[in-house]
Amino acid sequence: MPVPRTPVTAIAVTLLALGLPALVAPTTAAAVTAGGHTPAARTAAAPATVTVTGEGSAVGDPDIALVGAGVEAVAKTTQAALKAQNTASAALLRAVRAQGIADEDIRTENVSLGPVYDYTDGESTLKGYQAAQTFSIKVRKPAATGALLQAITDATGNAGRIDSVVFDLDDRRPLQARARAAAHDDAHAKAAQYARLSGLHLGRLVSLSEGGAGYVTPSPSVSADAPAGFGGVPLAQGEIKATATVTAVYELV
Repeated sequence: MPVPRTPVTAIAVTLLALGLPALVAPTTAAAVTAGGHTPAARTAAAPATVTVTGEGSAVGDPDIALVGAGVEAVAKTTQAALKAQNTASAALLRAVRAQGIADEDIRTENVSLGPVYDYTDGESTLKGYQAAQTFSIKVRKPAATGALLQAITDATGNAGRIDSVVFDLDDRRPLQARARAAAHDDAHAKAAQYARLSGLHLGRLVSLSEGGAGYVTPSPSVSADAPAGFGGVPLAQGEIKATATVTAVYELV
């Protein structure tokens, strides 16, 4: 009795009759690994990268000056010390306003009143009381700063004090933005050079992070106990400097 042929057997016989090689049927419908999973596609090699640090800076001329000034007075009683301080403070404010400084640019920073002792041979003796008041003054025309200092010291006499002068920018953001742009350009130029040295081309930017930003303001040296007439000393404004650093990662192709 003839053995019935399966469809696969019939196809193999037909191919052999035609002189064609027979196909080897897979053990299953899809190739399967011993563990029962389809083999994963081969992972493409990660592209080479270069990591660089860019540095940039920008400079500009100051457009404001921040002046720290004040008065102090010593007297035998608290009432007398406070009265003398109030008189000197009022004179300071009149002088500042006479220089064209607006009220919104004048701010009281501190007011103090306390005892003053004289120390001799390890013993303290009450000498009197000291009253003081300090102000922060924004000068919107830096070139007028010297005249303002002169006006303060002329108006307050020996009670007047100049604590600090700092030249600055009223809005620092545009200068800082220029420094960041310079840092970015520096990083790109370095990465492009490394790509050329490696015989490759600079690819896409993978990541970018800011490493830090700096800001330098010129501060003339000013004594906290400057006597009257100090304001006659010319001041040099200098320039403002902003700095920035970035770390960038680029592909090399």
